Amino acid sequence: MFSFFKKKTPPAESAPATPAAEPVPSVDAGAGAPLDPTPAASQVAKQSWLGRLKAGLSRTSSGIATLFTGTKIDDELYEELESALLMADAGVDATAHLLEALKKKVKAEKLTEAAQVKAALRELMIDLLRPLEKPLLLGREQPLVMMIAGVNGAGKTTTIGKLAKHMQSHGQKVLLAAGDTFRAAAREQLTVWGERNGVAVIAQESGDPAAVAFDAVQAGRARGMDVVMIDTAGRLPTQLHLMDELRKVKRVVGKGMDGAPHEVLLVIDGNTGQNALAQVKAFDDALALTGLVVTKLDGTAKGGVLAAIVKQRAVPVYFIGVGEGIDDLQPFVASEFVDALLG
Repeated sequence: MFSFFKKKTPPAESAPATPAAEPVPSVDAGAGAPLDPTPAASQVAKQSWLGRLKAGLSRTSSGIATLFTGTKIDDELYEELESALLMADAGVDATAHLLEALKKKVKAEKLTEAAQVKAALRELMIDLLRPLEKPLLLGREQPLVMMIAGVNGAGKTTTIGKLAKHMQSHGQKVLLAAGDTFRAAAREQLTVWGERNGVAVIAQESGDPAAVAFDAVQAGRARGMDVVMIDTAGRLPTQLHLMDELRKVKRVVGKGMDGAPHEVLLVIDGNTGQNALAQVKAFDDALALTGLVVTKLDGTAKGGVLAAIVKQRAVPVYFIGVGEGIDDLQPFVASEFVDALLG
């Protein structure tokens, strides 16, 4: 299992910490990998995951890689690269930024080979995306309250189940809240994840989502939980009355615990391109997002949208997902992502 999170380190002269809660007993991850593999097994799993990420982004990488095969360094190359980046959903701002920086670097370093220019582009893209690279910090609140938002179909509820599993592997006691009271299927799906992971789920067959969230926060505090994750109803950012309800959920959670929610995550589908950027803007305006989870980078995903996001709203990308398996959700690492993106 790879390291997903960082735990807050207490100050050197702080009061003695309370004893750590016992981790929930591990259950089968369903992906064939033990929770504590040997270094060799971990490396094999990592390489397998990187291979799936590269395959998932092949639509973009194939379009860019061919530009640097036996080509001249001229205006035509830059024009083709501009088209490829725009087709990859990098957006106008990020594309212009990269091209301008690349031309300056090529001139300053007197680069003459296509491979050198591709390497320069790699460095620039990593620098561009690195601000999105940030670990999720655990242990700074008791419990750490997380509110999870996203449109229907983005993989939000599945992502919550995966995060719960991985947090358990880091010794965290997790409580889930089925705040999507509009869809019975969402409650049932979250309950299944809870049963699979041995995690309690606060749910109601009907009622106010904010009330469910409030009850979950109170239960989390009373039971000594480390993390409380609140699922919310999937909705489009254009549905203003529903966005207002999300704001209400956030306000009520704050009444249940000062400073909560401590994390507000948006789950976005990596296949939706510029629509993902529009979602980030709308949900950030409504909820002040603290992080993103990008799912479904496993087929027609273009991947360049992260470049557009960092230029418009540099909300950290905590995790990216390439499939349905429990280990297909991994921390975002800029260098790994760019290597997959460029092929």
